[in-house]
Amino acid sequence: MEKLQINFRSGVPIYVQIVEQIQEKLLAGEIKAGDQLPTVRQMAQQLNVNFNTVARAYRLLDEGGLISTQQGRGTYIMEIPSQDHKLSLRNEVLQGMTRRYLMEADRLGFDPDRVQELVKQMLDDWREGLLPDE
Repeated sequence: MEKLQINFRSGVPIYVQIVEQIQEKLLAGEIKAGDQLPTVRQMAQQLNVNFNTVARAYRLLDEGGLISTQQGRGTYIMEIPSQDHKLSLRNEVLQGMTRRYLMEADRLGFDPDRVQELVKQMLDDWREGLLPDE
């Protein structure tokens, strides 16, 4: 699995970023049922974050049925979620992306009307087949 990218300045809690990125990788097919995740300690070291932060993210993923941690064996991706669960996960990911975008726009001092105007224009372009560049 490709290393997760944590944004320490985003205002989004790190454990939420971990959960959302693992969900995104599962939905994109980058990780599959049966794949092993790094241990909590390994992930914390890779991301340079506190052990408890990763443990919290893994606990949420476990409670959501996406992973299973087996003492002494490791942490594994569970079976591919049902279509309904996938749709729910996709919506959660989209909400997270939107939340991060709006938080950053607010941090930069944009007002909601300006953000709405810009998003509407970009959506109109997208509908016409013009995907925004990076």
